[in-house]
Amino acid sequence: MKLKNKLIYIVSLLIAGLFFCTTNVNAARTDMVDVSNHNGYMTVSNFQDMLNNYGVKSVVTKISEGNYYHDYTAANNISTAQQAGLYINGYHFARYTTVQGAINEADYAGKMAKADGLPIGSVLITDVEAQEQNGLSRVTNNANNQAFMNEVAKYGYRSAVYTMSSWLGTKMDVSSGWIASYPYDATGKSWYSAHHSWQWGSTYQFKGSYGDFDVSQNYDNFFTGQQVPQGDTKSTIKNVVSVRGNGYKAFTTYDESGKANSGTNITSGTDWKSDGIRVIGGKPYYHIGVDTLIPQSSTTFSKVVVVNYRSDYGVNAYDSAGNYVDQSNKIFKGGTSWQITPDLVNISKIGWCYKVASNEYIPIKYAQGSGFKG
Repeated sequence: MKLKNKLIYIVSLLIAGLFFCTTNVNAARTDMVDVSNHNGYMTVSNFQDMLNNYGVKSVVTKISEGNYYHDYTAANNISTAQQAGLYINGYHFARYTTVQGAINEADYAGKMAKADGLPIGSVLITDVEAQEQNGLSRVTNNANNQAFMNEVAKYGYRSAVYTMSSWLGTKMDVSSGWIASYPYDATGKSWYSAHHSWQWGSTYQFKGSYGDFDVSQNYDNFFTGQQVPQGDTKSTIKNVVSVRGNGYKAFTTYDESGKANSGTNITSGTDWKSDGIRVIGGKPYYHIGVDTLIPQSSTTFSKVVVVNYRSDYGVNAYDSAGNYVDQSNKIFKGGTSWQITPDLVNISKIGWCYKVASNEYIPIKYAQGSGFKG
């Protein structure tokens, strides 16, 4: 990533007389490229050139840094990469030094990623290589990194740690991450193949694109899978679900298969971030964490949903036969609330839906729990 500490690498290479020149040497695969404001606003044609002529499959764009900086090119880069047919992911440059600080930065990164349109299911990496972490113990860094990844999962994003190879096992432990280490000639090499990806260069140049780029070789589909956009680019995913009641009560949670999770009950009166709804046995469950679900009937929104679109857009309703109900998108506007029946209805060609009126149904991806707050 284009950051100050990259000078450490450059200086070490200069001392050894092994500096990357601006022309590309024979190298490892360019499966993935990361971008930020240093590269300007990337265009669809920039990314299409990378896809068609260099074998790039995925992009990681900078989203945020600390709890104070939002990369102004992120929204553009997310949109143009998707239009070019590339998988898109994001990264956050970490400044945290405590568990609470990591949680705060994860909340900031998650909110910025949502606002920028980063798809649900994509990766939001924590980039841990700053001086703030250099002075901490390995145990502290491990705890902080885990706290960041746990919190990001509540926004519907997967995560891992990006760091330099010299920090592995010294400043932190990374079981499967994204590791940076730059040989003079990466031809035929497969360094750090036990991890998701190896970043092997930071001065790669693509014809038609501005500046130098970090490039990586991927070893699995971590950066090229599980992206499930919800609605369309005009929709607003709102993401806090409130558990019912003010007095103490423990509500059972479940995994994706419908099996009860032992020891992970949720207390009444608490709020949880959710990336959407899963269906188990014809009933809706809110996804509130990695492989953690809570029945909608256990929340304050068990009888009402809100159309999950920007207020000036409406969604189509369908009848029980799967036919579009004429003019319904003028009624079911974004932000409007509708009473629902407790069970979902599976309509042929449409999928699982809420019943919101007599013989009128809205697909669950367009309706979220009443009371959600962004």
